[in-house]
Amino acid sequence: MQYKRILLKLSGEALMGNRQYGIDPERLVEYALEIKEIIEKKVEVAIVIGGGNIFRGLAGASRGMDRVQADNMGMLATVINGLALQSALEEENVPTRLQSAIKINEVAEPFIRRRAIRHLEKGRVVIFGGGTGNPYFTTDSAAVLRAIEIGADVILKGTRVDGIYTNDPEKDSKATKFDFISFEEVIRKGIKVMDTTAFTLSQENELPIIVFDINTKGNLLKVVSGERIGTKVNM
Repeated sequence: MQYKRILLKLSGEALMGNRQYGIDPERLVEYALEIKEIIEKKVEVAIVIGGGNIFRGLAGASRGMDRVQADNMGMLATVINGLALQSALEEENVPTRLQSAIKINEVAEPFIRRRAIRHLEKGRVVIFGGGTGNPYFTTDSAAVLRAIEIGADVILKGTRVDGIYTNDPEKDSKATKFDFISFEEVIRKGIKVMDTTAFTLSQENELPIIVFDINTKGNLLKVVSGERIGTKVNM
């Protein structure tokens, strides 16, 4: 395996499958099996999931809700998704720990960096819920922050698109795909695969990001093995 320790970033929408909202149990099982496959290759896996399938703080704020309150709701949604993925992984006999940036001791451990690293070293999947624990920060930023804290080799952002394009390929048939792109170019072009704060934090810490199609079976293993899947963002 090319990468020893990874942080996998999944959007909340990824858990919906073909539904309009909520969680698709079949999609959860698919992800659990993909993750199990790389765990068996002795890759250490941490995961951050968004909460957009349940509630998106920015959307709530745009409809007149207090932004801090809306973001708190969004952070709780990520914990719900984390619990769902934890259950799916444990059904496949993958040892898992859910850590939350918000104290919910009855359902998740508090985020403690050293404890998270120890779990990874013991072969457990660590799911980080609750975002950064602060409003106004996205789960993209939380993913980069946690990846830096645990010393991940790479961030793998699983999407329904097979990489970064010059334009939205679902709307523009002439959009072309990047195999490699620099952080500077991503920020200059205003590419919205992740927010600017996340890209800037990755750039400052020289942490590469690979954007790939998570819904194609076997792609996660291929990326971790070093195959040229998706788009790699680096220096």
